[in-house]
Amino acid sequence: MMTALATVTSVKSKEHEFDVVLSCEQKTSCSSCQSKSSCGTGIVSKAVGNKQLLWSLKTDKSVKQGDVVEIGFPENHLLKSAALAYLLPLLFLFIGAVLSKLVLGPWTEYNELTMILSAIIFSVFGFFIARKWIAKLEQSSSQQVVLIRVLGQSVA
Repeated sequence: MMTALATVTSVKSKEHEFDVVLSCEQKTSCSSCQSKSSCGTGIVSKAVGNKQLLWSLKTDKSVKQGDVVEIGFPENHLLKSAALAYLLPLLFLFIGAVLSKLVLGPWTEYNELTMILSAIIFSVFGFFIARKWIAKLEQSSSQQVVLIRVLGQSVA
């Protein structure tokens, strides 16, 4: 189980249970890297900024708005999402290249440009399929967030 710190943004009380909405800032490791000013990834992450993730959960622990809490979520969804994001477009790239060579090759006299364009089109198609599946995984993983402990009010 992976853990993260989150801030309570709203709390709704229902008898002995609390519906809690949490905000968690997604940070890159670029902020602590020494070569962030000369690295392309560091420059892009600085320009884009940090992404705010919203989580909701039910708990029996008493929390207040502004509290910092530690949450846990299953890491298998994260691993599946990463595998889909990287491997599915790559697989579709290879499928597009092979199909182009086998199907279109005889008509285009095995033109490399046709094979490259077909591979790119299939790769983009694989990217959109991966994106759709990842959205479903994110939806199911957001329902599996658990509150580990309440740390208290934020210092900042």
